[in-house]
Amino acid sequence: MTLRLTNTLTRRLEPFVPIESGRVSIYCCGVTVYDLCHLGHARSYIVWDVLRRYLQWSGYAVTYVQNFTDIDDKILKRAAEENSTMAAVSERNIEEYWRDMDQLNILRPDRTPRATLCLDAIRTMIGELEAQGAAYSADGDVYFAVTGKSDYGKLSGRDLEQQQEGASGRLNQQEENRKRHPFDFALWKGAKAGEPSFASPWGEGRPGWHIECSAMVRQELGETIDIHLGGADLIFPHHENEIAQSETATGQSLARYWLHNGMVNVNGEKMSKSLGNFTTIRALLADGVSPMTLRLFVLQAHYRKPLDFTRAALDAAATGWQGLRAALGVGETLGWTSAPAGLPQPAWSDELAASRARFIAAMDDDLNTSAALAELFDLAKPLRGLAGRLRTVDASQYALSQAEQNLQQRWQLLVELAGEVLGLITTTKIETLGTEVSATTPVDVNISLINASTKQSKNIQNSETHLDFTQNQSTTGFFTWMREENQRIVYELLQQRWQAKSQKDYAKADQLRETLINEYKVEIFDKKAGITTATGGILQQTVVSFDPAAVTDNSPDTPP
Repeated sequence: MTLRLTNTLTRRLEPFVPIESGRVSIYCCGVTVYDLCHLGHARSYIVWDVLRRYLQWSGYAVTYVQNFTDIDDKILKRAAEENSTMAAVSERNIEEYWRDMDQLNILRPDRTPRATLCLDAIRTMIGELEAQGAAYSADGDVYFAVTGKSDYGKLSGRDLEQQQEGASGRLNQQEENRKRHPFDFALWKGAKAGEPSFASPWGEGRPGWHIECSAMVRQELGETIDIHLGGADLIFPHHENEIAQSETATGQSLARYWLHNGMVNVNGEKMSKSLGNFTTIRALLADGVSPMTLRLFVLQAHYRKPLDFTRAALDAAATGWQGLRAALGVGETLGWTSAPAGLPQPAWSDELAASRARFIAAMDDDLNTSAALAELFDLAKPLRGLAGRLRTVDASQYALSQAEQNLQQRWQLLVELAGEVLGLITTTKIETLGTEVSATTPVDVNISLINASTKQSKNIQNSETHLDFTQNQSTTGFFTWMREENQRIVYELLQQRWQAKSQKDYAKADQLRETLINEYKVEIFDKKAGITTATGGILQQTVVSFDPAAVTDNSPDTPP
């Protein structure tokens, strides 16, 4: 079965056929950079990241473009509140956007055009529309005349009366009076006192919101692209107006496939600041929700359906990720290696080939990530059992049975499908401002010597400190994702667990492990060479060594 996608434009489930064989062009509407990203952004960009990953995994060469809107009334309002500038507010929030998306393991776009850097393309398109009689200027503003586009409303299915309802509240009376028709929308807005403005044939001003994306699509990808992405809230008026502008200017279809993700509800109600249920990604992660738990939570629902955010649903996702992560971590514990990228697929057993086929069938069915995840959980079951057995023994001394050795290929398939396609990984590398750094700040804690040395990420200067459990010495600065009063408790619980394991009191060790997980949100993964990894917060990771010789700069068990 080939990939089929629900096309908002045709309201049908259609086979995906790209314009050029083997290549896919995608444009995704990005954020207006006036504030931190919220849960709705997480939902949208996670599902589109999976679409992109799946296409790439399927062999397509994908060009993925996503814009930043850095000219907007909301940005100007925030700049005024902060006694700052539009540029400063935009730049800060772009940096924060990358931080959030990197934590969620969302691939960075191939190109990220900004409105302020696309002004020539915007002015050119407006001029073309005006020359065709599709746009008109009025007192420094320029408007698109919707009545000249006979199929206006084809994406949303709205007639002009419905469009009036959707457009209400966007313009003041003075602006309304300048328009020939109530539903005409702004392509260029004349300059206002005290606001940034840019030169144009119609006078100083700034572009309207809708024209930005039309100009960026053409500039970056051409007149017609394969897939245009966004949230369902963008269907009208934003995407409707994009179609009107672009197709009038070029005479070509803007996109062959229009895909839209459903909205996010909180306890059954629409998420909004006015209802007090607004949640940012940053706040959610700071509250102890792991990035992969959030990613799994989003993927458990079909992308087109509303996503109801509840504590029970989030807890269920956390439990699911804990089990999946345990299965994924087995290979690291045993020193297994995944198949190198680019090499031919191994000859899967009949059972694994069937599992892989079911996963592909689910993804081909309009990105049914819920069904795809169900297949991954089935793959993970025997690996979770092995992970449980490894927790009760010294993994370096554990002798695998023949049946357990045969699980390596199952693990390789799980790592491939979970990691490469769904982006679910046990450790993360992030790209920050073009420089690769670790997503964690690893800390080597040598309890047998009762001291700790902090080993910072690549490109960060090393520092060293010492911890003595026998003295009333500060233990802060290591498990930095948790409150200071809890940091010493966690260290002591880790020390007690190590002592229990060394005395082969595995029941007590497991009890302490459950305490760390349930009460302090610290997950424990035992590795070879006397090393335990404790992970929590926003992918913060601490490597705990109980053998002075176990952790070295070159140790394969030590995060980079």
